Amino acid sequence: MTVNQTTFSGKRGAGRIVHVLARWFVMAAIIALATTAAYAGRRKMAPDLATAPVHADGTVDVIIQFNVTPQSRHFQELALHGGKLKFKLQHIKAAAYRIPAPALLWLENHPDVAYISPDRKNKVAFDDAVAAVLGDVARQQYGLDGTGIGVAVIDSGVYNHDDLQTADLSASRIVYAESFVPGDPNPNDAYGHGTHVAGIIAGNGQDSGQGYSQQYVGLAPNANIINLRVLDGTGAGADSQVIAAIERAIELQDTYNIRVINLSLGRPIAETYAQDPLCQAVEAAWQAGIVVVVAAGNDGRDNSVGNNGYGTIGAPGNDPNVITVGATNPNGTPDRTDDTIATYSSKGPSLIDHVVKPDLVAPGNHIVSLESPGSFLISTYSTLGIIPVQVCNADGCSIGPGGQYLQLSGTSMATPVVAGAAALMLQYDPTLTPDAIKARMMKTAWKGYPTTSMGAAVDGTEYFAEYDIFTIGAGYLDVDSALANTDLGVGGAPSPIAVWNPSTQQATLTNSVSVTYGNSVIWSNSDIWANSVVWGDSVIWGNSVIWGDSVIWGDSVIWGDSVIWGDSVIWGDSVIWGDNHNAGSAPGPEN
Repeated sequence: MTVNQTTFSGKRGAGRIVHVLARWFVMAAIIALATTAAYAGRRKMAPDLATAPVHADGTVDVIIQFNVTPQSRHFQELALHGGKLKFKLQHIKAAAYRIPAPALLWLENHPDVAYISPDRKNKVAFDDAVAAVLGDVARQQYGLDGTGIGVAVIDSGVYNHDDLQTADLSASRIVYAESFVPGDPNPNDAYGHGTHVAGIIAGNGQDSGQGYSQQYVGLAPNANIINLRVLDGTGAGADSQVIAAIERAIELQDTYNIRVINLSLGRPIAETYAQDPLCQAVEAAWQAGIVVVVAAGNDGRDNSVGNNGYGTIGAPGNDPNVITVGATNPNGTPDRTDDTIATYSSKGPSLIDHVVKPDLVAPGNHIVSLESPGSFLISTYSTLGIIPVQVCNADGCSIGPGGQYLQLSGTSMATPVVAGAAALMLQYDPTLTPDAIKARMMKTAWKGYPTTSMGAAVDGTEYFAEYDIFTIGAGYLDVDSALANTDLGVGGAPSPIAVWNPSTQQATLTNSVSVTYGNSVIWSNSDIWANSVVWGDSVIWGNSVIWGDSVIWGDSVIWGDSVIWGDSVIWGDSVIWGDNHNAGSAPGPEN
């Protein structure tokens, strides 16, 4: 039936009744559709629509994916059914709408509609980091600083900090700024997260040159920043805002030479990546030639279902194409040999699809970067601010400017380390594709980590970690080795799928069916993730819990002696995963 918007406007006294009826209608519609054979075959409506927020006027926020690129007639039909357009998402054949709940039935039966999902909320995934990944070598030996490369920071906005200016302070390197936050066109950083991320990528250390204990310089200190604000002052934002920003980055790609997108944000996985509109958006950017780097998430300590933090990767980090980044703890030194995995770093494989993630790890614990003055984070957690020190010379004593830097922890901080490294690789060789960047980073990742370690949270709780493929991926980002690598491959580099056979008690890795590249991949099972890998004796795969009583890759697995990344790897000699490393010592507290 056709439902006019006025049907749900009502008077104030009837608002509560309308809201309750709309909530009942959404839940009833999902339950009814889920029990029909037709729905079972099509699965057009995401299951979590049943619990999606319903506005007081009886409308819900959804993302509608079409089988065809939506045309004017589709928008006209949606308007007639009371829908209000939020964003056109043409690159993924979709649109974000606020629509009356009863119109969901009409949408579900529309022949051009492929999938309907809630407009889900995203949140942030919370300089020795440069030295730990050998990023300083890029400047010293290669003369690289990210010049000419545009990096889109899709986050809470970016403050126009001195460290994001040109070296002579004559111009800002934030070359474009736009807000996708409804009702707030200001692209400035009210939350304080995006500025910190941008500094890790491209801060030049201007304000910490003196009067600080050290100079805080990003990986690519002359790269340009494209500020696409999608998160509000509390650090939250909807899928549609993030997707709209990704689409803008694709549109502006040639104008600002946008080669990298940084997504230090995410949300829980709700469906297969093949249906998730956020995953479709990052795939579109990847296919357009933009490297997409995504935070793994900060749920590695979650043992609420007995999985010891496994299966906690967020979306869109579950997409096979993107580079998904976990976090390490530098333990207060620039030397990577004492680094350990951060206990909060989310682990794979991904829910539903079992994609092997993360792809890499990089420093993410207690990382100092740029402060957005007056923002939520520094105002609420003032102790995170870095206090300048007094410096004396023949001319007298001085102190650096305050309120310029703060310290944060999370996979949010590790992600821009990898994004900055990608910018350096692209400056060095502009012909590299996103897949070549990912392949080289993973092939050359440092593998000198321990086999196990203990870490402690701020409350003193200790966590045990095994350095398996679902915890650290291919290993620790090594910028120097990635720059030195010249290997080429044919096809894409989507992360593989983990497959467990309960009858044989064996696990294998198989190529993922990437939406962008299909089954054409640079590497195969025998190239990187060798079939000889032992998966442990007591792994239990369940319907709702990925593992059962024992953590996958248990005590019987020693990374190094028998696990080799294939002699037949297409880019050179065999790579061994960390021979004979003993368990690491417990690091200091983590945020």
